[in-house]
Amino acid sequence: MRAALAALPEDMLGAEARAQAPEVERTRDPSHGDYATNAALRHAKAARKNPRQLAEAIVRALPADPEVARVEIAGPGFINFHLAAAAYHAEIGRVLDQGAGYGRRPARSGERVLLEFVSANPTGPLHVGHGRHAAFGAALGNLLEAAGHDVTREYYINDAGRQVDILALSVWLRYLERLGEAVPFPANGYRGEYLLPIAAALEARAGHTLAQPAAALRVGLPKDEPEGGDKEAYVDALIARARELLGEPGFLGVIEHSLAGMVADIRDDLAEMGVTFDHWFSERSLATSGAIDEALRRLEAHGHTYRKDGALWFRASAFGDDEDRVVERENGVRTYFASDIAYHLDKRLRGYQRLIDVLGADHHGYVARVRGGLEAMGEPPACLEVPLIQLVSLYRGGEKVAMGKREGNFVTLRQLRHEVGNDACRFYYVMRSNDQHLDFDLELAKSRTTENPVYYIQYAHARVASVLRQLAERGLAHDPARGRAALARLVEPHERRLMVSVTRLPEVLELAAATRAPHTLVHYLRELATDFHGAYSAGNENPAHRVIVEDAELRDARLALVLAARQAIRNGLAILGVSAPETM
Repeated sequence: MRAALAALPEDMLGAEARAQAPEVERTRDPSHGDYATNAALRHAKAARKNPRQLAEAIVRALPADPEVARVEIAGPGFINFHLAAAAYHAEIGRVLDQGAGYGRRPARSGERVLLEFVSANPTGPLHVGHGRHAAFGAALGNLLEAAGHDVTREYYINDAGRQVDILALSVWLRYLERLGEAVPFPANGYRGEYLLPIAAALEARAGHTLAQPAAALRVGLPKDEPEGGDKEAYVDALIARARELLGEPGFLGVIEHSLAGMVADIRDDLAEMGVTFDHWFSERSLATSGAIDEALRRLEAHGHTYRKDGALWFRASAFGDDEDRVVERENGVRTYFASDIAYHLDKRLRGYQRLIDVLGADHHGYVARVRGGLEAMGEPPACLEVPLIQLVSLYRGGEKVAMGKREGNFVTLRQLRHEVGNDACRFYYVMRSNDQHLDFDLELAKSRTTENPVYYIQYAHARVASVLRQLAERGLAHDPARGRAALARLVEPHERRLMVSVTRLPEVLELAAATRAPHTLVHYLRELATDFHGAYSAGNENPAHRVIVEDAELRDARLALVLAARQAIRNGLAILGVSAPETM
């Protein structure tokens, strides 16, 4: 198409129009060919011609190509391309030659991508909502790498601020309970049983050195809920008392111990799910490294801050936010927002041109705010992308499970994985677009039927292994060279459909990466499995639907095709982090 447009006379199509990349896409209806372009409709006005007339001129200018069987003009001026069977035969050969590398693009030069995802607060174990973030982020990272991008995966540890103090307090109170102290647990503390092992480890490490009598802890404290007090004020007073009794070094030690225990649990949980990170970035390091100082210096140097009521404010409203934001309180304490923009500046200073944050849908207001901060600090705001992940509802027996971290009455990601398996988790979490609410059906995810999409796709992969076992049991062997040479023998419509489906993988991976849409790959794999099951149906008496036939040449050709289908399924599942079993 590029050559055809370039060959048109300049008085018909100007240089600017000819320089535009033509849009060539797969057709939805096979009767319209394999590919189609709307180039004639797109450029008809500039060419001052009827679209069909321009289409005829483009077709006449197309160079001869043995992989194109015929070209047709359809409708108001669409140009449809019908590929020769040999084009698909050659591509099937490439699938078999490239194996696990099929569908992957060579490395691109230039842009480095920092992909941050999950980044759950280390105040409790990961729950089923975090699992969707993990599966989406991991699949997106794999897609971007398959498309040739240089990707670094990062987890941002929110290890600063009041929530960490409450975590440490909660662990310390459980530690005191282990030593026999009767301590009323604060309404605003973290109540989950997940803290008990961390408290036990604190006792094993510190012995009785952190012990304090319950009476000393309670004296002079305000009332808590539900005794008519304010739970926020109560927990803050309790933290202050703990700091007083333990001393700052002692309380800091409890913080470090508690964080280490929670981060280790999160890291192990994700690793068991097959989700790993290149960096685990500490929020506290932003202060110690001077990153927050540098961010505020840049804002002030560009004239985007001002003082009001003793606090330092960022003129966020000048950059698309709905109001200005405090970056430093009157007491000199930096805000979470100051940390956020400092963190993103730090990403840029580390050499990453593209920043992708995978966040929950409730962070939609955060996007313009941080982009504004980047712009105010002299960085391009468009460098930041934020795919937002909608909520997950877990259904057990038709009943929706409520979640609340402090109350501890939630289903953890680990519990879900142990119940339905890693494969179902990774697959189901990305089965829908990230901007759609997800209802996770436990019964369907665990079922071993074709109604379960992950089972259906894995079964297609396992069936190829079954065919190879049957081949060996009959004393037959596959001749790969003869099979490739005989691909022209595959003339059945279902075989053509399967060849088309297999060879779509590179386009699907490119599209899914470009649109940040792992669910596109899920849909492709379901369609590929359907085409495979339809082409060679187990137990079908029709010889056209059997792989192991008496004709050795035809048998080897069909084996070549099903092996290519198996490779495409395996490659796609690997991107999603789902296994490709040999037996089911």
